[in-house]
Amino acid sequence: MGNAGRIIVVVGPSGAGKDSLIGYAAKTFDNHPDVRFVQRVITRPCDGATEDHRTMTPQAFAAARKAGGFAVHWSAHGLEYGIPDEHRAFVASGGIAVANGSRPALPLFRDAFAAMTVVNVTARPEIRAVRLEARGRETREDIRERLARSTMKVHGDFDVIDIDNSGALEDAGMRFVRVITESLAGRTGAGNSVPGSA
Repeated sequence: MGNAGRIIVVVGPSGAGKDSLIGYAAKTFDNHPDVRFVQRVITRPCDGATEDHRTMTPQAFAAARKAGGFAVHWSAHGLEYGIPDEHRAFVASGGIAVANGSRPALPLFRDAFAAMTVVNVTARPEIRAVRLEARGRETREDIRERLARSTMKVHGDFDVIDIDNSGALEDAGMRFVRVITESLAGRTGAGNSVPGSA
């Protein structure tokens, strides 16, 4: 298959710190030609409090989906999510794409991309509770119910790497950076193109 790349799909329950972890790694690999951080398309306005994403109306999203504009798309919490199709060619040509995903959508990612690593971000319940409360989008009772019904497991036959993000962001962030670094080094015929490497 030549110098094929890989998609790294970041999943985990609310409050685990997926966006913070992705942001940390994005700074490390800023302007790296072979690493791309995917901007998802979501039928939700950008409000500065959620992830950096592209907004589409439900009608525009449906039209883009029908036209084959998404490599992967799924529905959750009354919203539509999409990974633009352009990233498929980037990965096929040897790039490493990092995307904020969803555990139920993992089979769809696997169908769309030849090679995939799942990074499952976890955090202790009490840490997640504090983070969710700080967002101010749910009541304490809503948060308690969310934590009670949530799970941190990834079900299915996937290449999964668990990262505990309960402590300092730098600790989990460096672990995530290593995952991306190893994906770069593992490409067929890849040279040493890791940020900060000698």
